[in-house]
Amino acid sequence: MSLSLFVFVSKGGFVLRLSLLVSSISLLLLGCQPAVQDSAQVAADPEATTAVVAKQKVVRDNYMVAAATADATEAGARILAAGGTAIDAAVAVQAMLTLTEPQSSGIGGGAFILYWDQAEQKLYTIDARETAPAAATPKLFYDAEGNPPSSFWGAVIGGRSVGAPGVIRGLELAHQEFGQLPWADLFSDTIAKAENGFVVGERLAQLLQLEINPGLRTSPTAKDYFYPNDQPLAAGTIKRNPEFAHTLRLIAEQGADAFYQGEIAAEIVKAVSEDPRAQGLLSLADLSNYQAKFREPVCNGYRVYQVCGMGPPSSGGVTVLQILGILESFEISELEPNSSEFVHLFTQASRLAFADRNRYLADQDFIDVPIQNMLDKGYLAERAGLISETDMGKAAAGEFTAYVRADDQSPEFPNTSHFSIVDQYGNAVAMTTSIEMGFGSTVMAAGFLLNNQLTDFSVIPVVDEKLVANRVEAGKRPRSSMSPTMVFSRDGSRLQHVIGSPGGSRIINYVALSLIGLMDWQQDVQTAIDMPRITNRNTRTALEQGTVAEELKAELEARGHEVEVRDLNSGLHGISLRPDGKLEGGADPRREGAVAGG
Repeated sequence: MSLSLFVFVSKGGFVLRLSLLVSSISLLLLGCQPAVQDSAQVAADPEATTAVVAKQKVVRDNYMVAAATADATEAGARILAAGGTAIDAAVAVQAMLTLTEPQSSGIGGGAFILYWDQAEQKLYTIDARETAPAAATPKLFYDAEGNPPSSFWGAVIGGRSVGAPGVIRGLELAHQEFGQLPWADLFSDTIAKAENGFVVGERLAQLLQLEINPGLRTSPTAKDYFYPNDQPLAAGTIKRNPEFAHTLRLIAEQGADAFYQGEIAAEIVKAVSEDPRAQGLLSLADLSNYQAKFREPVCNGYRVYQVCGMGPPSSGGVTVLQILGILESFEISELEPNSSEFVHLFTQASRLAFADRNRYLADQDFIDVPIQNMLDKGYLAERAGLISETDMGKAAAGEFTAYVRADDQSPEFPNTSHFSIVDQYGNAVAMTTSIEMGFGSTVMAAGFLLNNQLTDFSVIPVVDEKLVANRVEAGKRPRSSMSPTMVFSRDGSRLQHVIGSPGGSRIINYVALSLIGLMDWQQDVQTAIDMPRITNRNTRTALEQGTVAEELKAELEARGHEVEVRDLNSGLHGISLRPDGKLEGGADPRREGAVAGG
């Protein structure tokens, strides 16, 4: 059951669409909790659409930041203005996002980082994804009687879902290799704002009012921060977070070791292991042993471009490339962006790519992932041949004889944040960062929220006597849909676009569609970001409510599609490097993001 209330108001010449999505909450109030496998269909997706405000592309000469809050964007731009690199700015942006957009990402979560080194002409990718505790088993979320959880909230809320956070180790690793300004200087803006107070934004306030994660109300560590005097934080009020300021000061002075050892680590473990709702398994050893790591990028040609993303445990890089590779068999540039012909092809390519994703993609340190097979041009052309004039229904995964796997059973709750940065030296960062569900596990420690990323594993490890690739294992990183992406000239020598998005497993569709806008239709980055969202994760075709995409419903249904019209709340932030040397940035009108530069 779902209830949506839409209110249209005028503000400053723009139209705001306020959407109160309470599907998950209404189910809980009715005492009708969905099974874990169905949670992605009923959870607010992602978080909720609180406002849609038209935005204009930004053009600058030297450097640029596009991020999810104005405070974070400005913090990054100040670092670049001081001569810092894109990685220096990324540290400042993530610190500020932890404070000002706590529902989406933070130092209590994980991230994937793409870094383009202009001098070296080389793309690096860093895996800062969370890891499962050493004590975790494939039946991590099963109850004492050996039954899987009957409610997705039962898996999300509390310490049981918390993995070892990776953001700080990942940023430190990147800074050691590519940073220029002193590490300690990168936290100054956020420390000052945490001590003196930041202005609570409309989005954060509305998400708290909507109670998109009811665990906050029952959290012994987070309730008083987000619901002082039992009332949600109000937009426009000043909120201080001295505990977080103290945490950042320790990290600034002592490096990442201050997070993974000592008092911060002790606070994390205490909050996780003593949570009365679901005690977690995370230990001090899990934190001290955590390592971020460099991985090989995944890249493939698309027409006259080279497109690169993050390899497993991200599923985003491979799946985005599969969608593009399947569509390469069609003359997309000759189709209209919002036509039923294009949407049909896009959703069918997505069905096929998601079928492969759900079977084969997982942490490559634990399981052999057939990346080359999945990105083989001949294979993708064969998959394209399966597309007809009508919807194919649920697509089957491709058969790779050496890889016998079962399909994934992960709830995949939607949330996350993405930012794109280009510095004055030509270096660039695409970083997608997450604590998973909105407000994560709702466990708070040392002034920040902790992730619930362990629910990105398949909660069911074996299906039809076949192992699920993305099952829980000690030390393993859960599969992710985060899809930070860079587009280059076909020879890989010239960076052209930097982009990514939040949005749970729909991230893959959001990014793929925007890339098609940039590459096939030669749209500017803001236009590509503004396009009506369309998704199909090998289930239903979803069309973004309140856009011209709604008008395609009847035509697609005539082709056999099962169609739903709904909010599709992406949060794309992108930068294009134009041939004239200027930078062009865009921020998603569906969120509060901003672009700044110089």
